[in-house]
Amino acid sequence: SLLNADCFAEWLLSLANSTSQSPCRQRQHRFYSQLPDSVSPSMALTVSKISKLTILMTLREARRTFSNSARVMASQPTVGFVGLGNMGNHMARNLLKKGYPVVAYDISQESLAALKKDGASIASSPAEVAQGVTKLVSMLPASAEVQQVYAGKDGIFSTVQKGTLLLDSSTIDPSVSQDMAAKAETLGAVFMDAPVSGGVNAARDGALTFMVGGPDGSFPAAKEILDHLGKNIVHCGAVGTGQAAKICNNMLLAISMVGTSEAMNLGMRLGLDPKLLASVLNTSSGRCWSSEVYNPVPGVVQGVPSGNDYKGGFGTALMMKDLGLAQNAASNVKANTPLGAAVLQIYRTMVNHGFGRKDFSSAFLFLQEQEKSK
Repeated sequence: SLLNADCFAEWLLSLANSTSQSPCRQRQHRFYSQLPDSVSPSMALTVSKISKLTILMTLREARRTFSNSARVMASQPTVGFVGLGNMGNHMARNLLKKGYPVVAYDISQESLAALKKDGASIASSPAEVAQGVTKLVSMLPASAEVQQVYAGKDGIFSTVQKGTLLLDSSTIDPSVSQDMAAKAETLGAVFMDAPVSGGVNAARDGALTFMVGGPDGSFPAAKEILDHLGKNIVHCGAVGTGQAAKICNNMLLAISMVGTSEAMNLGMRLGLDPKLLASVLNTSSGRCWSSEVYNPVPGVVQGVPSGNDYKGGFGTALMMKDLGLAQNAASNVKANTPLGAAVLQIYRTMVNHGFGRKDFSSAFLFLQEQEKSK
């Protein structure tokens, strides 16, 4: 009966929690002496045998699962990872979660220690990372850091193995990517630019978009790694075209973020509730990523930097850097980008007013503070 089953389950649980190591006869005696009145000895013996069989089967399945996991881990190549900032630390962890052994380097000992706890091996330099892998991902702040990490003292190129695939997810000048690719080729390695879009949350969730530039023949190997880090892996063309796509994207992103900040600020000054205004915008023609997914007004969208005093996310100083790259590129090809030039000046002013370390959505906060100072 259900009553007997419930009663017997409670008894089994109490017996399982016992840590007694009494001899077999004593255990058998206690087994029957502790039976509830509603449970017969024959029923107990039968269920006891079934329980032992279930436990054995569970243990065998656990061993089989562990063995399979170990084989998967052993079959995956070790991936090097250099740069464990807001984006890179999530990307490296996702590789670990997918069964890839990771050897990492970063100038932050705190970031290295945290990743080591998650199972990564730690290197003392980019050169040490490169000497032990044939696949390597880097995520660095700017062109200067990429040049130093790859071509500088104790850099990747000093120990890189022939046939190594180097995937750089930094956002840098396309010409620097092309220069690094040329140097890698002389060493028998392949360098591809693979900048990302999607932000910190997408990096955490493995939902980034990668814009990849490099040889057609190397793209499948790159995609095999990047598929574990993102949902959209786009081959844009030759080396440098990934960076070209990225700086175009970020120029538009900055323009839309400032536009969203201005619209939200104006609406609130006119008496509109920010959540209501956002819902209107996001079901109307003004809808965009900055208004819907990454709204700059605190409390409108959960889990974004605006709700955390604009900490984390994509820094204003980095956005200024990317906008500078876009304007340099526009000047080189004589493209007219008046809004791109204007938004660069806004972000440059924000950096000069101490917003450099805040997320780029702090454009909303900057507008409000500028109004207070008038």
